Formats: sequence, C-alpha cells, structure tokens
Amino acid sequence: MKSWDRKAKYAFLSILSNTTLIIMKVIAGVLSGSVSIISEAIHSAMDLMASFIAFFSVRQSAKPADREHPYGHGKIENISGIAEGLLIFVAAGLIIKEAIGKIHAPNEIELASVAITVMIVSGLINLLVSSKLYKVAKEEDSMALEADALHLKTDVYTSFGVAVGLLLIKATGLFILDPIVAILVALLIIKEAGVLCKSAFEYLLDTKLTDAEEEKIVEIIKAHGYPIKDFHKLKTRKSGHMKHIDFHICVDPLLTVEETHAVIGSLKKAMWEEFKYTRVTVHVDPYRQVEAQN
Repeated sequence: MKSWDRKAKYAFLSILSNTTLIIMKVIAGVLSGSVSIISEAIHSAMDLMASFIAFFSVRQSAKPADREHPYGHGKIENISGIAEGLLIFVAAGLIIKEAIGKIHAPNEIELASVAITVMIVSGLINLLVSSKLYKVAKEEDSMALEADALHLKTDVYTSFGVAVGLLLIKATGLFILDPIVAILVALLIIKEAGVLCKSAFEYLLDTKLTDAEEEKIVEIIKAHGYPIKDFHKLKTRKSGHMKHIDFHICVDPLLTVEETHAVIGSLKKAMWEEFKYTRVTVHVDPYRQVEAQN
C-alpha cells in the first residue's frame, strides 16, 4: 500500500469515529442536560473538522514535485497541523464560554448513568483510534495524522474527565461540578493545542532535524571512509514527512565522474535506509591536503 493511501485510510477512520461520537454525545447531552457533555460534543465537532483537514492534507502532500513546487507538497501537512491546533483553541473557547454561563445557574443532571456510559464508551473508542493514528503517524512521519491523533487523545482525557465529574455529581448532588469539569477539560486541551502548533510551526520555519538525526547523518558519511576524505556545510530541514539533507564532500580530484557518482549514490541509499523519506543533495569538492591542514 502506498504511504498516502495508508495515511488517507486512517484519516478516514478518524472521520467515521468522530461522526459517530458527535451523534452519541449530542443525544446524551440533550437527554441529561449536562453542559460538560455538550462541551464534549463541541470538542468532537472540532475533531471532525480536524479529521477532514488531515484527510485532505495527506492526499495533497502526496502529490509529486512539479514545476511550481519543485520540493514537493509536504508542507501542506505542517500547515494542517497548525490549522488543527487552532481548531482546538476554538473548541476550548466555546467550552469555557458555555461553562461560565452555567456556573451561576447549573443544570440538574438527568439520566446520569446513561451520560456516564456514553462518556466512557467515547473515551475507549478514541483511545483505540488515537493509538492507531499515532502508530501510523510515527511510521509514516506524518504531521497531519499526528495532529489528528492529538485531537483524539485530548478527547480521551476529556471524556473520562467528564465521566468522573458526572460520577461525583451523582454522589454529591453538587451540580456546579458540571461546568467546573468542563472548564478543566478546556484548559487541558488548550495546553495540548499549544504543543501541537509549536511543533508544526517550527517545521514551516525550516528548523533543522534533531541533534540525534544529524549525528546519525555524520555517522553514515564517516562510515563510507575512502574516497570521502572530508565533508562540511551540513544543512538539514523537514517538509511534511520528507527530510532534506544537504552537504559537501571532499574527494580525490583524480576520481572519475563515474566513481564519484557511485559514492553519491551509496550515500543516498544509506540515508534512505536510515530515514525512509529523504531527499539528499551532495555537492562534490576536490580534496586538497594543504587546504585541509590549514
């Protein structure tokens, strides 16, 4: 299965699960009168929008490089990560607005057992789907799927949090706990949104790969030994799932074009095997011992 086919498949799974959960939460929220469940329905609606963004972005980012986009379309995934993070902020704002209004006039919770069951089932479904999305996101190095998984992971926390809140309300009769739990849920997802936006924004600024990844690149170059006598000007960046690696190697000036080409091909193959999705640019310089000693 092609990478984008696999990513699109799991992005679509997220769409289906979120649609189902929205219906469940809206019904439970209306029947129970719980603002925390209504806030969860709002959260899931934002998750659904995020899932559509992820589905669109993984399909677009898979397009091959063209004349207008010679480095490919990978950054669409980074942009979608920011968009999904902003959606989390919007969801949190709506939840807080709704909850503050209910603090002064909390609703009595009806059918609490049904509402609690819906929240637990919702949390379990999102736990399963988000775990799978994270796994695929790491394997395919997909920012869009990782962002979608983060949406669902926050829904796991919030669904279980709301269930605990409803249990406390049932036990104590303190209905004001309902909007308080909703606000705590919103603060948690705001924190997650900040982490997501920061990560996605860094790659839009062409931040280098991690120190560990760059150390591995250096290790691969050094492992080739002769005829690479030296290397310099290592630069790295990431665009979507593609890692771009650029560096200069110094070789014997008497090396033939064919021999040099073979060296570069071997380097690229080793980089691909290590990092999977990689575009490597190698500039060749003639090695001069006198200059190297200086």
